Amino acid sequence: MVAAKIVDMTVDDIKSLIAEVVDERLRNWWQQSRDTRSIEEILAAMDRLRWTPPPGSPSTTELLREERDC
Repeated sequence: MVAAKIVDMTVDDIKSLIAEVVDERLRNWWQQSRDTRSIEEILAAMDRLRWTPPPGSPSTTELLREERDC
């Protein structure tokens, strides 16, 4: 497919061009978004980022019940 103008392209040519562009962008996105960390590093990061409520805090169920009863 060596059409210079979209006007000169058939519907199949345009569909093929669109598929090529989408495939290329997906490949580029996949290569850029790959996480190079090990599983251990990812799990350690999750542990660091995890928030634990302070002792005595109401549970989510208790908070929902309070909200429902208002």
